[in-house]
Amino acid sequence: MIFGKLKKFDIVFDSPEIDSPPVFSSGDVVSGKVVLDLAGECKVESLKLHAEGFAKVYWTESRSAGSSTAYTQNYSDEVEYLNRREVLLQADNAELILLPAGRHEFPFSFQLPDETLVTSFEGKHGSVRYWVKVKLHRPWATVRKIKKEFTVIEPIDINTPALLAPQAGSKDKMARVWYHNFGQVSITAKIDRKGYTPGEVIPVFAEFDNATSRSVVPKAYITQTQTFLARGTMKQKQAVVATLSGDVVGAQRRETWHGRAIKIPPVGPSILQCRIIKVEYMLRVCVDVPGTSKLCLELPLVMGTIPLHPFGSRTSSVSSQYSVNLEWLRMAIPEQPEPPPDYSSVVTDEEAEQNTMAHRPEEDLSGIMEHPLRAFVQEFRFRPPPVYCEVDPNPQPLNMRRRCMTC
Repeated sequence: MIFGKLKKFDIVFDSPEIDSPPVFSSGDVVSGKVVLDLAGECKVESLKLHAEGFAKVYWTESRSAGSSTAYTQNYSDEVEYLNRREVLLQADNAELILLPAGRHEFPFSFQLPDETLVTSFEGKHGSVRYWVKVKLHRPWATVRKIKKEFTVIEPIDINTPALLAPQAGSKDKMARVWYHNFGQVSITAKIDRKGYTPGEVIPVFAEFDNATSRSVVPKAYITQTQTFLARGTMKQKQAVVATLSGDVVGAQRRETWHGRAIKIPPVGPSILQCRIIKVEYMLRVCVDVPGTSKLCLELPLVMGTIPLHPFGSRTSSVSSQYSVNLEWLRMAIPEQPEPPPDYSSVVTDEEAEQNTMAHRPEEDLSGIMEHPLRAFVQEFRFRPPPVYCEVDPNPQPLNMRRRCMTC
């Protein structure tokens, strides 16, 4: 029988690592081979390949048209991202091709579109999938089909100014039950940047001011929101992917987080460029007030695929130096900029001692040696320059006779 002759029919993608499936992005070349293992001779008309990629959404909603009438409304939409066809084997002049028994391999190769694709995704009401489908046509036999999916991850580089920018905000609320006010609760929070990658730790800097007569509990969450769009209607699904709980803040008390850590679990990257599917992340800093609704401050996050570069870590560290300053959280601008760090904070005592020994003058310094020489070096040689408005750059000599302004 014809079916008995086909022992194996498979699609094998070329991958740099044998044990892991390949991952592609826009502009990459997808290559591999179609494997046929025949138990005997087999006549073949054609072997055709079709590569496709779609974003699809689908859900249903129950509608009521009256007291006794109900119906179901369907919502669906799709966006095509890939459509490539390739003929791997084709008989000429309507003749059949006779393949002998044994293993046969048919290589294929095609390039993904250069325009931005959407990362592979599986959700409750939609998906983004890419696959290769191969059809084997034989005379007097049903068409044999095989389909294999492959993964596309569109890179998101967090080393961009927009994703390296700190995120901060504040929010307050009057806690009340019915017509009785318990006082005001306020949240001020900041994170070093907007873009992160899975596995990173987000240091949360926050201040919770509880002016109520009740104790409150501060918490932080990382939430994922999946949004599906079809025919002008939206369907959302939210999930909490990470949590952080703080200590109870008593009545008329204040609590400060100096970089409380919340770790990002293994989650998919953000999807922001698809017309019908979006995956967004948010850091929510909240306060649970007993007897009333929760107060939450939301800071947007973007989950990327390219982690922070070493040169970008300096930006992160510089911003983190200001994270402990809660005045920055209130968006207050300091009246006077801070001077650079002292020389002693960046040079060890041994290095400073070597520098002083190398530059020691030959004359008598007995009067100066009553105090440590390094103190004078730090004070006069390595102190930051004064602010321009504090010291006159051209002071008048003390022995100069003052000039009369009326002469």
